[in-house]
Amino acid sequence: MRRTLVTLAALAALAVPLTVHAAGPTAEHWGEEFAALGYPSSPHLLSPTSITLPGGVIQVATSNSTDYALLSNGQVWAWGLGTQGQLGDGTTTTSLTTPVQVQFPAGVTIAKLPTDAMPFDAGLALDSTGNVWGWGYTSEEALCLPRSPAEVLTPKELPLTHVTALAGAGDHAVYDAGGTLYSCGENHDGDLGDGSNTGSATPVAVKGMANQDVLELVASCDNSGALLANGDYYNWGFDGLDQLGDGQTGVSSDVPVLVNLPLPVTQVAEGASSPENGSTVVQLSDGSYRAWGDDEYGQLGDGHTTNQASPIIFTPPAGVTYTLLAEGGATSYGVTATGAVYAWGQGTVGQIGNGKRMSTPAPTEVISSGVAQISSTAFNVTVLP
Repeated sequence: MRRTLVTLAALAALAVPLTVHAAGPTAEHWGEEFAALGYPSSPHLLSPTSITLPGGVIQVATSNSTDYALLSNGQVWAWGLGTQGQLGDGTTTTSLTTPVQVQFPAGVTIAKLPTDAMPFDAGLALDSTGNVWGWGYTSEEALCLPRSPAEVLTPKELPLTHVTALAGAGDHAVYDAGGTLYSCGENHDGDLGDGSNTGSATPVAVKGMANQDVLELVASCDNSGALLANGDYYNWGFDGLDQLGDGQTGVSSDVPVLVNLPLPVTQVAEGASSPENGSTVVQLSDGSYRAWGDDEYGQLGDGHTTNQASPIIFTPPAGVTYTLLAEGGATSYGVTATGAVYAWGQGTVGQIGNGKRMSTPAPTEVISSGVAQISSTAFNVTVLP
């Protein structure tokens, strides 16, 4: 099949554009990176901690266990747990404080990382020709690769082309390839969106999403979501804690369902670290905010701790406007136009970032200014200052 060259500019036009940022050589992170399967978690970082990279950083991204930085030269560097090969450096060695280079084949230039988010113990990246690369844990099939071997220690090209958006979490991932949404994974509770609960290591089409103009894809433990260019937002998968936002409780869906919102959505963040949590936050075209799903720790931002099956309004502190949103396992984040970072929800392993192991339903300022991007998956957070 002939491959059409997709330039960096074209990727920015077709998918959610990367914020143009004066690239500096640092990122900051906090919280905890964890891996199941009997492997240890990382130490808890209770407040933002700097990581120095070998070049200017233009994007940051996270998985449950690992943090990633895309440099201006198209290289990707990683730090965190490496127990399943998720550092992509050819080893299963953990490197918590020293970034290591993800080893792509010669000539591959990476154009984008999925900010919301990466599959369990795995990494994904989109190159400048519209091809996707994956590495790390393969046994849940989210990388569209066979279960054996269980670990891919350096990036492998996935069987998709003309990709403009991608996201993964937990046991699955979803890709916009040539204008059609495809997904791979174990398909817990229908999170592949293909009308079944059957897992697939080869891409399957998401029902009803062919030829849609997709602006952004998001994913959490057992859920996927798609924001369309017209502002419609669809999600699918698990609904045990009201994650679908369609007014029903405990009714999971193996096909996309439209969330009923009063105005078009302009940005969305979705997060869950396990089936025991999961929430979504969105901004609407009038600048207001809505949230739904699990609210055990107050992550919906309305000052309460009651799960919500339909979108509810939440508001920032007086005088504050969020221009970026992010969602972890049970913690929500907002970044202002001046780069101040606020966090609310679960904080038991430091993911609030205020120096405490304490949850709070009230937005807490973590960084006062200067942040251009943010990514959170499960209990860890990384920002680009």
